[in-house]
Amino acid sequence: MNPYLVSMAAMRFISSMIEFCAALLFLHSREVETALRINALLGLVGPVVFAGVSFLGICAVAGNVSFAKLVVILTGVVLVLIGTASK
Repeated sequence: MNPYLVSMAAMRFISSMIEFCAALLFLHSREVETALRINALLGLVGPVVFAGVSFLGICAVAGNVSFAKLVVILTGVVLVLIGTASK
């Protein structure tokens, strides 16, 4: 199996476990204020995982895709990150 694919899946699995644990912490805290603080921390995790998985995917296809298409893919990733960044 492709090591890039395994790494991408592992990053997403870890991300989902972080999200699941955060949901359990929401319920355990029983306070909306605490849940909002936890949610704010999760706001940092999502973009980092997205960028990491995208980077791994780009590395995996770098040899099979033309340079122009790599630039388009990288530009798309950067635009998503910019578009979802908070002010």
